[in-house]
Parts: sequence; C-alpha cells; structure tokens
Amino acid sequence: MTTSKTVFLTGATGNMGQEGLKQLLDRNDGTHVVALVPPTDRDRRIMSAWKGEPRLTIVWGDLTRYEDVLRCVSGADYVLHVGGMVSPAADRDPELTARVNVGSVRNIIRAIKAQPNADRIRLVFIGTVAETGDRNPPMHWGRAGDPIKISVFDHYAISKTIAEREVIESGLNYWVSLRQTGIVHGNRFNTGALLDPIMFHVPLNGVFEWVTARDSGRLLANVCEDGIPDHFWRRIYNIGGGEKCRITNYELLVIAFRAFGLGVGHLQALLDPKWFVLRNFHGHWYEDSDVLESYLHFRGDTADDFAGCLRTRAVVPPWLAGLTPVFVFRILRKLVLEPLADRDPGTQYWIRHDVEDRIRAFFGSKSRWERIPGWEGVDTSRPTDRPLRLNHGYDETKPLAELDVEDMRGAAEFRGGECVSGSMIRGDMRSQLQWRCTFGHEFAASPTLVLLAGQWCPQCLPPPWNYDAIAARNPFFAQVWPGVTSTE
Repeated sequence: MTTSKTVFLTGATGNMGQEGLKQLLDRNDGTHVVALVPPTDRDRRIMSAWKGEPRLTIVWGDLTRYEDVLRCVSGADYVLHVGGMVSPAADRDPELTARVNVGSVRNIIRAIKAQPNADRIRLVFIGTVAETGDRNPPMHWGRAGDPIKISVFDHYAISKTIAEREVIESGLNYWVSLRQTGIVHGNRFNTGALLDPIMFHVPLNGVFEWVTARDSGRLLANVCEDGIPDHFWRRIYNIGGGEKCRITNYELLVIAFRAFGLGVGHLQALLDPKWFVLRNFHGHWYEDSDVLESYLHFRGDTADDFAGCLRTRAVVPPWLAGLTPVFVFRILRKLVLEPLADRDPGTQYWIRHDVEDRIRAFFGSKSRWERIPGWEGVDTSRPTDRPLRLNHGYDETKPLAELDVEDMRGAAEFRGGECVSGSMIRGDMRSQLQWRCTFGHEFAASPTLVLLAGQWCPQCLPPPWNYDAIAARNPFFAQVWPGVTSTE
C-alpha cells in the first residue's frame, strides 16, 4: 500500500524535472512535492502552470545556498536531485558549473545529515552518461563500473563525476546514482536549441540508448514508490530505454527530419558531414540498462515514439513542411547553418583558425577532417548489436558479500596502482580503503566507488586530459583509450 510522502525535487523546470513533477502529482496518492526553483522569469513562467496546486510547494531559491536547500530537505522522505547546469552553458563557465553541480550535492548531503531521520531519507542523484565519455564504435557498448573517461573539454562531466563521488562516499544510508542518457523531448529540435555551434560536436556514427522525457519522469515517480527493495540502494545504474531505443546519431537526425515531414534529401541538403566531429563526444549502448528497468518499470516508449515527442513543438504542420523544395534547404544551409558552424565554438571555426587542441581532440588531425567525405561516401550503417564487455579487474562472478582485500588488490593492480589497506571486512562495500594510483597519489575510496562506479584517483581527474600517460600505465583505463590521440 502506498503511503503519503514528501518529495523534494530539484530541476523541476528542466525537461526531466517537468515530467517528474507532472507524474508525481498525477498519481493522486497524497504525495507532496517541494520544488526548489530559481526565481528567473523563465522558471516563474514554467511553474505558473502549477499555480494553485495544493500538493506542490515552490521554494524560490538557489541550490548553492545551504539555507534554501535545508528548508526543502526538512521534512522530506525523498530527495530527487535532477537540477544543475548542463551543456552548453556548463562548458562556458567551468567555475560556476562546479559551484552549482558539486556545491548543490554537498548542500543536499549536509542538509540530509542535519535531519533527525537522516538514515531514512532517500537521495536519488541523477548523474550522466558523459562521465564515461567517448565510446564510439567499436567500443560503443558499456555498463556501470566501466572506466570514468571524461571527454576532453567536458567540464559538465567533470562536475557530475565529482558530485557522484560525493554522493557515493557520503555515508548516507540510502542513496542511488542514476546515470542519465540522452533525453528525447519536444525542445530538442526547436530553433533555439539548434542554433548553437555545439550541435556539431556529435559524431554521426556515435550512438545513444535514448530515453524519452516521459519515461524519465515516470522513473522519478516510480523510484518514490513503496516496495523498492533495500538492495536497490547504494548502487550505480544506467538509465536507458532498452534495445528498441538504441540508435546512431545519424538515425536520430533521420527520425527528427521525418517527424517534421522532411526526408533524407532535405537533411543532406541542409547539413554537411564535414561539420560533424569524428570523436570526443559521449554516449554508448548499455549492456545493463535492463537492470534499472527491472526495479523501476519506467519504460513505455521506443524509438517509434521519438517522432511524436519531437513533433510537439512543430511550428509548421509536417505535411506542409514536406512540400518545401530541397533547394530551400540549400539556401538555409548557406545563410544559417554554415555561419553557425563557422562561429566559435563551431567545428569549422576551429578548422579555419587552426585551433589545434580542439582539432586534435575532436578530429584527431586536420588531415583527418579533410578526408571526411560528402554524403555519398558517409557510412551510415549500424554498428554491431553484440556487446563488447570490458574487464573490471576482479572476479565478477563472486557475490559482493564475498569480496575481500585480495579482490581489492587485484582490482588496484589492474588499474596500475595498489590497495594500501592491509585488510577489509569481507563484503563491506561502503567503508573507505586506502589506495595508491600509478602516479603515486594516495586517496581514500570505498569498493563501491572503485568497482561499481568505475571511479579511481581523484587527483588524476582532468584537467589536464593526460589520457595517453594514464593508459600507458593503467590497463583498466587503456581499454577505452586505445591510442586515440594519435594524429594519423
């Protein structure tokens, strides 16, 4: 039987947060939602749709202010932390991003610990697939516990990785980290979202296991239901829509154009393959996303539903848009999209101005960019559906309750380091042990952080992105960085 509860929700005006708020309140089960919302004109406009809702309390405030967070946490049974800075804004101001994304988590943990019932409050942290970085074919499959490998210049992912570490090592009794994938929503292909040069920072052959905003909202509501078993908590999971939501980035473009009544001819008239990067984005297909589904049963949409999600903000009816001659899109390409790619941080701006660090990171070299063919030569085939499983450096057939210090030593050695602690309580995944990385940095970390989250030495987190040096000494990390910085 579901009992009434209080849920503190951050990010209520974002795409996932709006859906979560809607589905929490639609259940009519007595749930009361407290939403911490910044008092901007945009956020006030969005929240006005809920004016007069008796089961919603809006606190106008700031995640970086502890007093605001404490007010919202007090009396809460669940904390759904969805909010924070995201790209592209997150990468333009790394210091602010860290202050918001890491500072908010620290405030939430501190506020939970200040409660008399701290051991019963459940914290749901929404992480990101960006933590594991570039996983393009043939390394396009992944699972929780794979190496953290933040794409070069991705300050958003740095902040989320640090924040996740704070959650895992918080000492809270109930926490979970859910790494969100790409979300399909009505705002994704509207004009404002498109007209940013970051839209070209995506490889055409890259992959995502997408999830819709609707399913993401259902996930947030379902995680607050009674009956979630205790062993669900204190773990890291990948959010994904499953087998039917695994597509390439090119396939998503085709779906989006068809959603608006347009064909492949329109797509290829509007976009140039040479504008799109070859690597250094993020996203992969999940071998283990069904695990989260088995607990929360949130999936309702597949890739067949993506067109409908995207079409919600269509200005022109698809049948009418489909009548637009292809030559119009060639004109739009010349007048709108080409100047966009030429604007910093557009990919062609880097090429034109010889921005070597960006060219190296996203293309490998200028000569590689030059060899990108026109549409007639672009390989748009799907990569293999057969998962490639990485070695995590310990016997994964062993139950977690049986892991001991010898398993930790083996895992550390596979990471090019060592487990300094002389002993551990068998099966204790929560207590911190002492470790040393391949560069001699000593740090404390729980087995959960190292084995189940794929995190390692905090001092080796970027910047700088010295991945060549790390891969040369760390076989665990080398699995996802196989000489990728070579220029030819």
